[in-house]
Amino acid sequence: MFSSDPKKWACLLFAILQASTAASYNPDALLEPVLLRRDNVPAGYVAKPYYPTPPGGWLADWSASYAKASAVVGNMTLAEKVNLTSGTGELMGLCVGNTGSALRFGIPNICLQDSALGVDHTDGNTAFPAGITTGATWDKPLMYQRGVAIGAESRGKGTNVNLGPTIGPIGRKPRGGRGWESFGADPVLQAAAASQHIQGLQSQGVIATAKHLIGNEQEANRGGPFETPLSANIDDRTLHELYLWPFAEAVRAGVGAVMTSYNMVNGSKAHANSYLINGLLKDELGFQGFTMCDWLSQDSGVATALAGLDVSMPGDTEPIPLLGTSYWAYELSRSVLNGSVPLSRLNDMVTRVVAAWYQMGQDAGFPLPNFSSWTNDTTGPLYPGALFSPKGVVNQYVNVQGDHANISRTVARDSITLLKNLNNTLPLSRNASLQLFGTDQAKNPNGINSCSDKGCDEGTLGMGWGSGTANYPYMDDPLTAIRSITPSAISHNSDTYPLLGVNAASGDIALVFVNADSGEGYITVEGNAGDRDSAGLNLWHDGDTLIQKAASDFSTVVVVVHTVGPVLLEQWIDLPSVKAVVFAHLPGQEAGASLTDILFGDYSPSGHLPYSIPKSESDYPASVGIATAFLSQVQDTFSEGLYIDYRYLNKNGTAPRYPFGYGLSYTSFSFTNATITSVGTLTSTPPARAPKGSTPVYSDAIPPASEVAYPTNLTRIDRYLYPYLDNPSSITANDRYPYPEGYSTTPQPDPPAGGGPGGNPALWDPMFNLTIAVTNTGNVAGKAVAQLYLQYPNNTAYDTPIIQLRDFAKTDMLQPGESQVLELGLTRKDMSVWDIFSQNWVVPSTTAPFAAWIGESSGTLETRCLTDGSGCASDVASPVAN
Repeated sequence: MFSSDPKKWACLLFAILQASTAASYNPDALLEPVLLRRDNVPAGYVAKPYYPTPPGGWLADWSASYAKASAVVGNMTLAEKVNLTSGTGELMGLCVGNTGSALRFGIPNICLQDSALGVDHTDGNTAFPAGITTGATWDKPLMYQRGVAIGAESRGKGTNVNLGPTIGPIGRKPRGGRGWESFGADPVLQAAAASQHIQGLQSQGVIATAKHLIGNEQEANRGGPFETPLSANIDDRTLHELYLWPFAEAVRAGVGAVMTSYNMVNGSKAHANSYLINGLLKDELGFQGFTMCDWLSQDSGVATALAGLDVSMPGDTEPIPLLGTSYWAYELSRSVLNGSVPLSRLNDMVTRVVAAWYQMGQDAGFPLPNFSSWTNDTTGPLYPGALFSPKGVVNQYVNVQGDHANISRTVARDSITLLKNLNNTLPLSRNASLQLFGTDQAKNPNGINSCSDKGCDEGTLGMGWGSGTANYPYMDDPLTAIRSITPSAISHNSDTYPLLGVNAASGDIALVFVNADSGEGYITVEGNAGDRDSAGLNLWHDGDTLIQKAASDFSTVVVVVHTVGPVLLEQWIDLPSVKAVVFAHLPGQEAGASLTDILFGDYSPSGHLPYSIPKSESDYPASVGIATAFLSQVQDTFSEGLYIDYRYLNKNGTAPRYPFGYGLSYTSFSFTNATITSVGTLTSTPPARAPKGSTPVYSDAIPPASEVAYPTNLTRIDRYLYPYLDNPSSITANDRYPYPEGYSTTPQPDPPAGGGPGGNPALWDPMFNLTIAVTNTGNVAGKAVAQLYLQYPNNTAYDTPIIQLRDFAKTDMLQPGESQVLELGLTRKDMSVWDIFSQNWVVPSTTAPFAAWIGESSGTLETRCLTDGSGCASDVASPVAN
């Protein structure tokens, strides 16, 4: 989404004031001088129409909530229905997004608030580690606990809808600006983390939002004011097996909301893409919650409603907010009255919103927002976007942190990934003579929250920039934490090595802190407009040179990297003095103590890479670079198909510097006594799905126009988006509306791959259970991760990556000599591919054996279990070269 900081809109104030004082407003007039060219997508990628929207309410897990919702919606006026589906406008409420209310039924304005790593634009909150950091823990219970904590803080602040988790982008593009908000460059890692996060967050009664559906893999040309968004052109099989996979798991986890992306998908804007929303999300995946557009991306009214959009955010017309204009709100009322939007569609829209509200129990004691996203003052305007707004108490300064610093520190610590550790350089002695280099060692000297939406790279990098951030309550930086243990540590708080060198005594150790940043495209930092388009995959602030110069003066150098994603290490990784390398990812507020826990050996590192680190950016396919075009629409065609990250490197026999899933420990582990047991009957296709259950039934009679007439006693707030019209009785039904191509009111046949939350329930039938005994064979306590990769049979009709992650599990803290048996599993879906002809999941072979590989990374696979009954074997040659 765009920034919720009012400063973001300062450059637009002149246009807004001009338009708001003009005799008439024509939003199209603002576009006349701007080139907005939409090009044809490549053959085979055009999004087919899918109408009408399947109504929600047919799944048993949601039936009770839909029964409550339908009883309420059946008694709502047209104004109340429209109110709950339309945002009230940018800056028109306390939260970054606010719907109208239906107070007769106890439903307040619904508050939607960033972000996926904590409650943004407030105080008394926790700044949790980012998604990519959470993915690096490879710890499902810990992912759940982080979700619980974020949910508790969201509830404590009165946030009905938390705008996370981010599961798109998936990390297709290493330079992509927002990959750090997600959990890793693999659909299964992404899906498992999302599922745990959603279940944890929604256990607190807060609605989670899976975003961004779909193909938002770069920030450049993603779409925004006066910009034609790029088209993410994705083939059907790749869409299902890679990019939709995490969303299927999110739906299966019961997610209450889904946000569409800014970009087009196969030539149709995501928020108006009927195939994407109606066909895939709501029909095939059985999504029962509500969809929303990303902020200010909605570009039409009737068409978006028919395509399956349920909520408009923040409600204004694009490209400029604060004009009091909307495609929905009063215009949606008009569209229902004139018959262009069927009342049945509006009924489904509002029922989905109210059902999600009931599903999370928000009808019972859920607090109202107690903070303002727009000011830190106690009192202020209730509607800051209005020219004249009533005032009141807007900030109650409710502290919701609880003991969440502990979970934040645990996630940050357990994500730390040790990549190199020659001669057991780490852990450090508490009496070590240390010299620290790089500004990343200490907090931002200008203030930890001095940069709007973290739009700078100053001091310790705890998160990227953009709407996916949160205010720091404090920053426990590495320098402070290190000096609390080793007070004599010397700090060179600069990214430039001392001109005359450093007096490095024998035994001195250099700790070099470097980073790489990225974020959302509405902010440019050091020449990087969201994506790392200027920096590439290099360290920022010439970090490579800083490391090289330290390595020339010190015999022992430890490099600490805070990064949004993969960076190139080749300039210094093999230098003799560089003894240890630690990736601390994006740790949030607990950057210091979480790091010293590892550096000084209080804990053994247990993080593993959630992406590969290549030796060269050219090791990736050209198609995953940042796509650009001059004076034309960007066609970002996903021509690499299924082959991203380690899948592509393996296919081409390219050894990475460090493979996906890699991570060292201070101890060692053995993986023994693996077993595989068949627990299901593997058929070529899943058993047939069940038909849909019943859905709410309402009257189709167009309601009286008087229901959306302005109330005589209403004091209007300027620019606030109301559902009301001045003369609704003048509106008559019109059957000549130019409906989208392919629009129909005839229900589609049930898709064979559907039938339950996430798809056909049979897809999650267990096929094989695997176990493996993990023993700590070293001298210190530690945790290990078992990663399960599946190798499909050769000589089938389907091209498949050599190996694909299918499950993972992390041990408890194992003492030296202690063992734990980990359980892993393969479902029917894990062993299937998407067949574009039958539009169903198909097992490529039910007779030839699959190979299930277990190891500590995608490049360290030594145990192979076959599905043909021959069991498991150790010390087998890996199927990939790393």
